[in-house]
Amino acid sequence: MEQNKKFKLVSSKKTRYLLPNILTLGGVCLGISSIKFAIDGNFSLAVLLILFASILDALDGRIARLIKGTSEFGKELDSLTDFVSFGIAPVFILYFWELNSYGKLGWAIALIYSVCCVLRLARFNLTKIDNQQQWKSNFFEGIPSPAGGLLILMPLIYELSDLNFQINLKNFTPYFTIFIALLLVSKTPTLSLKKISISSKTTIFLLLAVGLIFIALLFYTFETLLLFGIIYLLTIPISIFVFKKQQKKYSSKVSDDDHEDIL
Repeated sequence: MEQNKKFKLVSSKKTRYLLPNILTLGGVCLGISSIKFAIDGNFSLAVLLILFASILDALDGRIARLIKGTSEFGKELDSLTDFVSFGIAPVFILYFWELNSYGKLGWAIALIYSVCCVLRLARFNLTKIDNQQQWKSNFFEGIPSPAGGLLILMPLIYELSDLNFQINLKNFTPYFTIFIALLLVSKTPTLSLKKISISSKTTIFLLLAVGLIFIALLFYTFETLLLFGIIYLLTIPISIFVFKKQQKKYSSKVSDDDHEDIL
């Protein structure tokens, strides 16, 4: 008599792939929901959902690598999610908040940003780093889509905050959106934190910093987001300087090796 086989959604060998993909799908749900709340005029919740989507985007890849659950399916799913959550949702929020007042021009700006985001994601998926140039893995080419999705919301975040510098950032929204769109498709090197290793001695300080950031986000959400956005933009010139320095170091090393081979 044969034993009844238990129903399994996936093979036991593939269960480790579920968690990262569930987090990824959660991110796309948050992105789509943010559009709904923007249509309803609840812009503060819409911005928060984009923030939560970016946190999930940062976690899913790291968790996948940690539990050895990376896959080609997960990679493609993550890319599609990024386009929805950071290429469409943020600019729709901006459109319903301010860009729609510019008529056809406002819609054209929204399209330009979305097109730049999808081009950036396509280029990222095709980027292959030479084994001899692993130092390049510490940098992104252009700003990543989650950063772009949060950065274009900075004028709205400023209005939602309690800060009052007598500046009307609404008027700069179209120009700032185009500026971030160009940064997405540019070849400007920006720092990537994926390959940074933390020593055991500094772990406690890292946890303390993360705790302080969460406290700041809890009590001063929009002010903290605005501060992080400004800091990120200020780090771009530093990223360019560090990239050029490492590129020069690598070039001099290659020329020395070629010289030794000739001798």
